[in-house]
Amino acid sequence: MKLSTRGEYGLQAMFDLAQHCGEGPISIKTIAERQGISEPYLEQLIAALRKAGLVRSIRGAQGGYILNRDPEDITVGDIIRVLEGPIAPVECLTHEGESCAKADTCVTRDIWEKVRDSISDVLDSFTLADMVAKANKMRQDDKSYMYYI
Repeated sequence: MKLSTRGEYGLQAMFDLAQHCGEGPISIKTIAERQGISEPYLEQLIAALRKAGLVRSIRGAQGGYILNRDPEDITVGDIIRVLEGPIAPVECLTHEGESCAKADTCVTRDIWEKVRDSISDVLDSFTLADMVAKANKMRQDDKSYMYYI
């Protein structure tokens, strides 16, 4: 399973919003510049995230976007599902409650279900707050290795 740039860039944008949570609305232009994402593409991603209730827009001259929930309450899985669709390594697992005609006799179905569940478990185990904490720790660790001559 390979994620598209929708998932990758969407996660970067949400991480950016989480890093600056509490600082007020952030414009798409600012996020795009900081994350190296084109503005028109980012607008599409933010629109999907807004429709899903993960971000909200603030209108006006000082407007922009903010997280609609606390960073602790938004998982990487939430973001990926909005932007990429269901997490499923094969087509027959993408529709909840539906199954293919061979589901009862398919030897590989259990394997694909375990792969799907494992991926979901990992993505759902990380929140935006976890990502921000890791970035802060990495920045702190980076500062601790200063060498002077």
